[in-house]
Amino acid sequence: MSAPPALRTARLVLDGFAQSDAPELQRLAGAREIAATTLAIPHPYLLEHAESWIDKQNSGTLEKSVNFAIRLAPTNTLIGSVGLKEIDRTRAQAELGFWIGVPWWGQGYAREAARSVIQYGFETLKLNRIYAHHMTRNPASGRVLSAAGMRREGLLPKGVLKWGIEEDVVLYAVMRDDWI
Repeated sequence: MSAPPALRTARLVLDGFAQSDAPELQRLAGAREIAATTLAIPHPYLLEHAESWIDKQNSGTLEKSVNFAIRLAPTNTLIGSVGLKEIDRTRAQAELGFWIGVPWWGQGYAREAARSVIQYGFETLKLNRIYAHHMTRNPASGRVLSAAGMRREGLLPKGVLKWGIEEDVVLYAVMRDDWI
């Protein structure tokens, strides 16, 4: 996929990442609280990590994923990321992932961004199923997924390995027929 289109919600703009976002991306994603509950973000998260990740987003080689910068609409302030990965056109499904910078936790931004990307997945990508998971020790992500319209499907004991520790994960999904 190429750069993602701009999506707008009541309070947010979701669009592509630019290299000028790298310092703020590094600062936000570099928080231990973010890295601890995401699979792909290392800690420490260096500026070089942010720059390399943005390059990959803009290279056009990630045809099985699309990632959006989450920005506050009035100021264009970067506050997180949301996207779809493992986009499987044959099975018409993808995995939703997101994180929000710690200063913006608890304000509904993750739910708002997730709902917008779910809608994009169904309407633009023509997906039939969007799924997600969260570590059981991060129940706030489960609340976001539920508020975004997803339903809990089950528990996967020791479903992921994070920092050498097997973590239980809760699975969520939403079907296009249940969304529309």
